[in-house]
Amino acid sequence: MPNSVASQTLFLYSTTVSDVGTVRSNNQDSAFAGEHLIAICDGMGGHAGGDTASTIAIRSLAHIEHDDVNGDVSTVARMMETSVMAAHDAIVGKAKRERKLAGMGTTVTAVALVAGYWVLAHIGDSRAYLLRDGRLTRMTQDHSYVQHLIDTGRISPAEARNHPQRNVVMRVLGDFDIDPHPDIAIRAAHPTDRWMLCSDGLCGVLEDSTIEQTLTAYSDQEECAQQLVSMALKAGSTDNVTAVIADATLALDADAFDLPHQTPLVAGMAIPAWTPSQTPSTSLSPPRPCCATRTHRQRNAPPR
Repeated sequence: MPNSVASQTLFLYSTTVSDVGTVRSNNQDSAFAGEHLIAICDGMGGHAGGDTASTIAIRSLAHIEHDDVNGDVSTVARMMETSVMAAHDAIVGKAKRERKLAGMGTTVTAVALVAGYWVLAHIGDSRAYLLRDGRLTRMTQDHSYVQHLIDTGRISPAEARNHPQRNVVMRVLGDFDIDPHPDIAIRAAHPTDRWMLCSDGLCGVLEDSTIEQTLTAYSDQEECAQQLVSMALKAGSTDNVTAVIADATLALDADAFDLPHQTPLVAGMAIPAWTPSQTPSTSLSPPRPCCATRTHRQRNAPPR
């Protein structure tokens, strides 16, 4: 008699694509795509500040890919929050030591798979979407000024796309006097779940309906990610554009064969900062770069 879905093991396979875009000179996005963790960080602040902040955040989260937590969902949720807060402290400390980095910050949106559950950590205006049974759901709330205006009924979502203050974020990690605690959510995972994490360079120009159609139409992860990034650029995005695609796969008999391990991918500005010594597990190769880019972005951070 076959095992029930609840008793079987889900595996995560993911990829990421990042592009500097048509306007910026360097890439301040950073991304991570592993078999237990996916993440997107969108940096902001000065010539070197944004890429530094997003890289710090990815490096702070990456250990979750390999840490042995014995399938304890609550432990992973605490680790996600602690890692995000550690990134915040590291960003603030570096900004204080190097004044040229003053005002730097980053968004963080990360999802971990543990014991059949998704654990989501989020702060900022990057987004996480979940495609389940052909239906797309946005799993994060933008911590932005225009989202506040939408929530209070002052503007419509359509008006937000062209609002002059659409780049103002209200909550991020970094050198700002704001609450850096991330939103944490836990949700049961299903076989065939597909996640898409992205920076606002993508979701800021593509409608959710377009994202849903693309995630449904392209089964190949890399092809899907490339298509989404390309569509965002063609739609006129002036920002860095990064997408992470991840699929949950059910092993019908995990004991009958050895499933291949995925080497974690890094994208954007996290690539040059990564070294083999940072690989947390000897069973996996060092993270390999994917679609390296360049960028310099001006984002409006919260007022001090």
